Amino acid sequence: MKRRTKIVVLGSALLLTAGAASAATASDAPRHREAAALTGTAKLYRSAGDDITFSFDAHLAAKDKADPMKATGTFRFSHYLNGSGARAEVAVDCLVTGGTVAVVSGVITESDLPGAEGKRVGVTVHDLGRHDRLGYSWASTGRPGEGDEPPKCVSSAPFEKVRKGTGDFTVVPWQPEL
Repeated sequence: MKRRTKIVVLGSALLLTAGAASAATASDAPRHREAAALTGTAKLYRSAGDDITFSFDAHLAAKDKADPMKATGTFRFSHYLNGSGARAEVAVDCLVTGGTVAVVSGVITESDLPGAEGKRVGVTVHDLGRHDRLGYSWASTGRPGEGDEPPKCVSSAPFEKVRKGTGDFTVVPWQPEL
């Protein structure tokens, strides 16, 4: 008699577990992965103590997987030292990622840097966990508003280091059909 009781209890437990699992998966509709993304905020390391911050919220929707120039979002950057400097907000116009590297570009929509509004800039991020790196187009083209503008999705190699403990960037790799 004991054996039968154990089987019934075990059978009931399995039914309850299976029912709970079915209910959880039925209510969790499958999410489609976006085609690419670059998100996060971090400060760059500078030995002189410059306060340089970059923030990204750039995305390429799954439906736009074949066209990185349909990316949307914004990114911001600022650079201050001894109370002077500038900041800018950028509307994303392109996002290409490969593995843990992202290149994002956009047009400056708001800035206190003279002549910068309406100019395109690009940024490259290498997502290395807690030791991310970053590069920007104006390293070779001149300061936004004074130098040449890069084309969409163009930047420099990620030569700058993110300051420890200030944040982390996340790159979602683009996987186009080739």
